[in-house]
Amino acid sequence: MTTTRAIPETLPGNQTSGRKPGGGPAAPRLRSGWTTGACATAATAAAFTALATGRFPERVEITLPKGQRPVFAVAERRVEPDGAMTAGIVKDAGDDPDVTHGALILATLHPGPRGTGVTFRAGAGVGTVTRPGLPIPPGEPAINPVPRRMMTETVAELASLLDHPGDVVVTISVPGGAALAERTWNPRLGILGGISILGTTGVVVPYSCAAWIHSIHRGVDVARATGLDMVAGCTGSTSEAMLRRLLPDLPDHALIDMGDFAGALAKYLRSHPVPRLVVAGGFAKLVKLAQGALDLHSSRSTVDFGRLAGLAAGIGAGAELTAAIASANTAKQVLDLCSAAGLDIARPVAEAAVATLAAAVAPAAVAIDVVVADRAGKPVAATAGIRI
Repeated sequence: MTTTRAIPETLPGNQTSGRKPGGGPAAPRLRSGWTTGACATAATAAAFTALATGRFPERVEITLPKGQRPVFAVAERRVEPDGAMTAGIVKDAGDDPDVTHGALILATLHPGPRGTGVTFRAGAGVGTVTRPGLPIPPGEPAINPVPRRMMTETVAELASLLDHPGDVVVTISVPGGAALAERTWNPRLGILGGISILGTTGVVVPYSCAAWIHSIHRGVDVARATGLDMVAGCTGSTSEAMLRRLLPDLPDHALIDMGDFAGALAKYLRSHPVPRLVVAGGFAKLVKLAQGALDLHSSRSTVDFGRLAGLAAGIGAGAELTAAIASANTAKQVLDLCSAAGLDIARPVAEAAVATLAAAVAPAAVAIDVVVADRAGKPVAATAGIRI
């Protein structure tokens, strides 16, 4: 076996150092990165070139779905004892907090039977699909359709240039991928043994909402395909732990880590309904949902203390308490004020949150309940379908 390593190429410049209007320095623009699918395609290109010519390239250029032609340094080149060729690309996710940033994406290519084209296998660190509802059927490597197409087209392009039949078995592996997968949704979605090879454009946009929303959609798909009659959207780990205690029989894959994206979950259920939805979250997040916000992130929605004071007045808060709520600093302060006064402010918040979700899901017939947690993860209110 021969092995060589090279320093991975720096991502082509997305960083700017211009100046703001008025002369001040501009904040640096966040760097984009490459998906695992793009990296697997580049690794496949390098390994196929070696299989066809006997020589590994130092760099490879691939075509992404939108036509970009990035160049990748080949970080590992290896001839296997059976003559297969292995090439690796180190993933650079740019400035996105991607769990696979820095992972080595390996492609090992064996010649395939004549006329079989490109077939895929999961190597160490790449998961296998075990549940229906995902874009890839159970039993297949967790290599999504777009990366498969990118690799297949890249092999076809190189086969034509290098006078090779293009029949190959492509095994994608990721050292340490099984441990990385524990930090993703894969175990919950029934993808076992490692990470998924993902990407629809080949490009990772820093701090993009798209990947999270994609995971929400896939979670609903798996729930539907496995016959569940309920999904539970949670804003975070505290609310999820609370819901597990309240609904101990709820299967793991019914739990959707929706984060701040209540709207993404509700709108997907509009066209992909399940009979029942339960949403659980902290008081502050659900106040914003009750106000009609579907994106609950602090930078995109805020608690309207005036409206919260009006809600409290509607359930019996006196003038002094109403004024205190209107001038409160935090939603927790409001919850504490109402609790001290014996006023259940969380219940009408939960009911108003249900109304927001129902409007987003309509016209789909989905029964909705909401559970409100305090900062310690204790349920303080729930609508009629949940006992606390």
